[in-house]
Amino acid sequence: MLFNSYIFLFLFFPLTLIGYYGLNHAGRHKAALAFLTGMSMWFYGYNNIHYLYLLIFSIIINFSLSYAMNRTGSRPVRLAFLWLGILMDIGILFYFKYFDFFIENFNIAFKTDLALLHLVLPLGISFYTFQQLSYVIDSYRGECSSYSFLEYAAYVSFFPQLIAGPIVYHSELIPQFRDERNWKPDFDNLSRGLYAFALGLAKKVLVADTFSKVVGIGYSNITELNSSSVLLVMVCYSLQIYFDFSGYCDMAYGMGYMLGLKLPVNFNSPYKADSISAFWDRWHMTLTRFFTKYIYIPLGGNRKGKARTCTNVLAVFLVSGLWHGANWTFILWGAMHGIVSVFERLVNIPALKIPKFVKVGITFLLVTFAWSLFRAQSVSDALLLWNQLFHGGAGSIYQPITDSFQDLIEISFLYRAGLGSIISRFPYLPVVTFTAASLLACFTMRNTQEKTSDLKFTNRTLLTAAGLMFWSIISLSEISEFLYFNF
Repeated sequence: MLFNSYIFLFLFFPLTLIGYYGLNHAGRHKAALAFLTGMSMWFYGYNNIHYLYLLIFSIIINFSLSYAMNRTGSRPVRLAFLWLGILMDIGILFYFKYFDFFIENFNIAFKTDLALLHLVLPLGISFYTFQQLSYVIDSYRGECSSYSFLEYAAYVSFFPQLIAGPIVYHSELIPQFRDERNWKPDFDNLSRGLYAFALGLAKKVLVADTFSKVVGIGYSNITELNSSSVLLVMVCYSLQIYFDFSGYCDMAYGMGYMLGLKLPVNFNSPYKADSISAFWDRWHMTLTRFFTKYIYIPLGGNRKGKARTCTNVLAVFLVSGLWHGANWTFILWGAMHGIVSVFERLVNIPALKIPKFVKVGITFLLVTFAWSLFRAQSVSDALLLWNQLFHGGAGSIYQPITDSFQDLIEISFLYRAGLGSIISRFPYLPVVTFTAASLLACFTMRNTQEKTSDLKFTNRTLLTAAGLMFWSIISLSEISEFLYFNF
């Protein structure tokens, strides 16, 4: 089930709010938590019931191993349970996400012909696997309280963060389930949550999905693009994934608020970053902290000299690239970010007397260039795209790209407003204007968390939220997945 679907907007989420708060109001907190867990299971199993069984199996096994660790004082036994949990979680993730990639490369390297499984990747498996890994590891470290199975199941399956994050720690969510202040609806939380959700839905439907048309056309017709068109397509993908992921984070954050549960901030205006390191402090923040806590620091962090630190940074970025997908494009994308991060450490970029806006601009260009590899279906496609970028020649924007904007409701409105002659004369104007305005928003506007933190729900904000919701809903001509569902 998708946040940007009619069944979610008009049935699932209203029913969840009513049922959860209704049962809590009746004094049946355990029933309310069970109801929330059941709704989360419905949410996850809506498109494919078989992967719901995998989620339930994973929850039962991880809870059982953690429970066993908390009941024994024997360190060797606890260590055995820890490694059993880690190997099981990583094994399931490897089987579904990386098995075919491994076999494909094994066949190439050793001239074999082993059969591929062609498995469909279960939604959110990377996210709920990492979330449960953190719980198992923390249980071994003695950092987990005595949680019930119901609390643990609700924590793992909580639908706003289940499919694409944020990656939430047990200590951040389960205590909120227990807090009686969160058991009844609060107008302030509801208003902030609705506002954040409306902004996120608009980012996804009105902005990200619009850019997806340009990106899809561009990457399907690379050889037809000139340099100008390639540059536009690269920037459009940079904006598509920005607003797509930002929109998801806003909607998850908003739904958490409406349910009285505050999720950790996962997206903090990353294109305002003045270095690649700063970018990763702002982009998918909970993934960055997971890698920092469970990989970077155990490897030694920055405590064992500059050479070891640089090696650890590269290792984390390679793992990050592989986590995003089973393709050499993702691994090389991670390596690109790792190499630049190491360079920044060696050169000490923050100490350089360079205007901040210059560093922000350079960082955005580096990130955008790396995104083009991330989006490509293969390394050869990325190389072809870069060749067209540098050798495609100048000229007008690829016509199918400009034509893709003609079907938008907003363009039809402009035609009715008497601007049709201008658009006909300058067909590239809508896509260029839309791209420029979106870029300006990334670099100058406050993010949703900043807006909601000091929100005063006036008639103006009410009209803004209602207007964005209405505009987004009437624009739901096609229901599209969030990009991070694929990771």
